[in-house]
Amino acid sequence: MLYQWYETQRALMAPFAEFASASAKLYNHPLSPFAHLPMSQRWSAALGLMHRLAKDYEKPEFGITGAPVGGVEVAVQLQVPLQKPFCRLVRFKRFTDNPTALETMKSQPTVLVVAPLSGHHSTLLRDTVKSLLQDHKVFLTDWIDARMVPAQAGEFRLADYVAYVQEFLRLVGPDAHVISVCQPTVPVLAAVSLMASAGEPTPRSMTMMGGPIDASRSPTSVNNLAANKSHEWFEANVIYRVPPNYPGAGRRVYPGFLQHTGFVAMNPDRHLKSHYDFFLDLVRGDQENAGAHRSFYDEYNAVLDMPAEYYLDTIKTVFQDYALVNGTWVVDGAPVRPQDIRDTALLTIEGELDDISGAGQTSAAHELCTGIVPERHFHYDVEGAGHYGIFSGRRWREIVYPHLREFIAAYDRPTPRMLGAVRSPQAAPARTHRSVPVRKGRAR
Repeated sequence: MLYQWYETQRALMAPFAEFASASAKLYNHPLSPFAHLPMSQRWSAALGLMHRLAKDYEKPEFGITGAPVGGVEVAVQLQVPLQKPFCRLVRFKRFTDNPTALETMKSQPTVLVVAPLSGHHSTLLRDTVKSLLQDHKVFLTDWIDARMVPAQAGEFRLADYVAYVQEFLRLVGPDAHVISVCQPTVPVLAAVSLMASAGEPTPRSMTMMGGPIDASRSPTSVNNLAANKSHEWFEANVIYRVPPNYPGAGRRVYPGFLQHTGFVAMNPDRHLKSHYDFFLDLVRGDQENAGAHRSFYDEYNAVLDMPAEYYLDTIKTVFQDYALVNGTWVVDGAPVRPQDIRDTALLTIEGELDDISGAGQTSAAHELCTGIVPERHFHYDVEGAGHYGIFSGRRWREIVYPHLREFIAAYDRPTPRMLGAVRSPQAAPARTHRSVPVRKGRAR
């Protein structure tokens, strides 16, 4: 009933949100007599804030129509090479008539970015994609809101997620590089491990950013909640059926509005201050800062429903059983063995202030991938960066991306198998790239 109650409340708030928006314009439009009343700017700001708090947030557009390549602005078109029931693989295809840019693009690496299926839409990685398009051919997993997937499509479990990643990797090809951000670090590592165990070609490199490879290390509030509540508690308290006004009516999901409540509850003071600052910016007429607030919260407040089976599988496998690091994870009858990966370079990236994936959780991948020779293990700590700062914003663009770009470029070539090579039975140490002096530092 909670989901139905939320939908009723949302429907009731929709007219109020529109009224608040229209009234806000009435108090600040230069041709309106109300704009000349005392306190009109404050009334307009207050109504504008009410509109933002009451409105419904749909999935934003990627809005990427161009990218600079070798100093030339090229057109970008979003294409869908593969459509699955719960995800579509999108490609940001670049076009240009400039011969120099064309020649540059031909030799650039191919990258598959696996976006998280953990509440927000894949558009959260817009900044990531924009940066990558300068130097790479970019594919991205665009996950579909589970409430929009008809119940006839069946369940979607963590094992299905792994299978999706494998299918996408095969389509993109063995010469590609894979980047996983947050939650997908675990299923991506599983997918590549299973491909290696089966003798299939694996990506030339794996980059894992801020993910719970070993959620037992430096546990955060997210980890503690998942570990301290039983499977039955999650099923009874956060799983609901989609109401009849959606294509996925009757499907069991972890609703997006509950996830959003959890996001906000992690840092309520920060969000309260942000909204108050937005109000003051509107009063002052500071449209630049007000616009930045709108852009952030248009993305942050747009959430999707997750399939219940996938969510519950993830809680148990990743946060309760630690099946990946304990070597007990079996996917469709095949054990997940990261030690079988041999031909793929590995880079892990963590944010110093990450309050979602704690310190050491992502770098734990190095201890599992013992089949990769030590010279191909790399780790980078981003000083001063929170969870979102390692893949979005100024630190991502100025500090993280240049290192990632050089890492991919260094391993964008075929590598013969290290047959007969002697490897230490211990995990290879994580280190920084030789040609890229990585130092902890703050963005200037």
